[in-house]
Amino acid sequence: MKSRLLKTVLLGSLGLLLAACGSGKTEESGKETNQASSGGELRIALSSGIATLDPISYTAVYESNIMRSVFDTLVTYNKDLSEIVPNLATEWEISDDLKTYTFKLRDDVHFHEGEFQDGRLMTAEDVKYSLERSLNESAMNRLRNIKEITVVSDTEIKIELETPYAAFLAMLTDAGNSIVPKEEVEGMGDEFSRHPVGTGPYAFAEWMTDDFVRLEKNADYWQAEPKLDSVKFTFITDGNMMGNALQSGDIDVATDIKGQNVELIENNSELSLEKSDGLSIGYLAFNMKEGPTKDLKVRQAMNLALNRTELVEGVYKYGEAKEAYLPLPQASWGYSKEVEKQVKDASGPNLEEAKKLLAEAGYADGFDIDIYVAESRVPAATIFQAQMEKIGINISIKSVEWGTFSDTVSKGKAPLYIMGWSWYPDPDFFLYQMLDSKQIGALGNGGGYTNPEVDKLLAQATSETSDQEARAKIYEEALALIAADLPHLDLYDQDIIVGLSNKVDGFNVRPDGTIVLVSADTNVGLAE
Repeated sequence: MKSRLLKTVLLGSLGLLLAACGSGKTEESGKETNQASSGGELRIALSSGIATLDPISYTAVYESNIMRSVFDTLVTYNKDLSEIVPNLATEWEISDDLKTYTFKLRDDVHFHEGEFQDGRLMTAEDVKYSLERSLNESAMNRLRNIKEITVVSDTEIKIELETPYAAFLAMLTDAGNSIVPKEEVEGMGDEFSRHPVGTGPYAFAEWMTDDFVRLEKNADYWQAEPKLDSVKFTFITDGNMMGNALQSGDIDVATDIKGQNVELIENNSELSLEKSDGLSIGYLAFNMKEGPTKDLKVRQAMNLALNRTELVEGVYKYGEAKEAYLPLPQASWGYSKEVEKQVKDASGPNLEEAKKLLAEAGYADGFDIDIYVAESRVPAATIFQAQMEKIGINISIKSVEWGTFSDTVSKGKAPLYIMGWSWYPDPDFFLYQMLDSKQIGALGNGGGYTNPEVDKLLAQATSETSDQEARAKIYEEALALIAADLPHLDLYDQDIIVGLSNKVDGFNVRPDGTIVLVSADTNVGLAE
């Protein structure tokens, strides 16, 4: 067997070290105490409700943050996202042409007991079934470019790709490519999304819609016995209410901290505030297929009317985010300062020039338009609304729950929308998902953006080379074309900020905002 190629392939070829980004330093998070910690229920608040717990159907980090504890993937990232490490796969071999991946699997992993199986051993057949299901049915095309999956034995599987794909291992870390038992999926049907069964450290126990999801300890977890008896994920969409819940002791972990809660938590000796430079952006997307915004001059006018500084400082008064100009976070190794300057030079605020462009497009008197947002994005939408009113564009804010938002945007029915995007350091997981024409019909490209040359460059960046520097140059070309087309107004580059009770032991704040409670380098508990 060849070596795992972990450092050679992952660090040299895929270039996943955040240090390459300069500002991508991750602070060590969580209270690493010497106190014993075991038992009890950890209460985590998420800033949005969820629509599904089926890996192939999820569209939001809120859902994946629960699924990470229910399911496992073949490989995973370590806690600072600097390296891909073994998980259900113990080692792997990659062919010289980067088209064939052979994985050795653990032989001691069992599924949670479900309605249609009693907690049986996981085998390579389950990996084949799960990945083929994702390949064919994923709501956001979270797996692609696979030609064939072959079961070699119960503990070995081979995956052949259509073309070389430099980000393939990173793709396999996605919660959407988790391993599931066929019996439960097919036996439960649509109900599997509400009664998930996996191999993870915690098993699904209860879901009260719009309120909470509770998971219970999997005492026989293959990696390590979880320290917690249970985990309760609650949904608190109002930021102030979430901060209050943490300070009153009603929750132990508050995610998506912003506003005055930053200061209040920092000044509370019973709590700690943990931050990471984030792989997370917030952006406004235009409908490129219909309505006024299909006209480039209208989009350019709105860009000139946008005052990013005012918007970012208005929403993030405590420095929780930076102004953004690209559909990539600055912590990604594909970020381009050159294209950032190109965007800045074409941006506002310049109201007179904006009005002139609107008139040239036939909208001298402005127009009315709707913007769709989840509740947490209403403050940004409100500031944007006021800015656009100055050039005669009257925006109606449609604040909807996540399921409605995701469905509306995916179907291309939102004239405008604001959302966030958080993923891995590899630019493919931002640019392909949000801007490749093959993603039209999925949440990522809800605006319907199409540029054949961009599609070509995005494919080239993952299929022709695995060298990070060469790939970054290709992405820079794609970013320049995207900037000229203006399918997005990129607004803010967010830090990942979490508030913790001092009782929480070993919690790590990750650059992509994911929550991992048990892994090779993590086992979260509650200090006694």
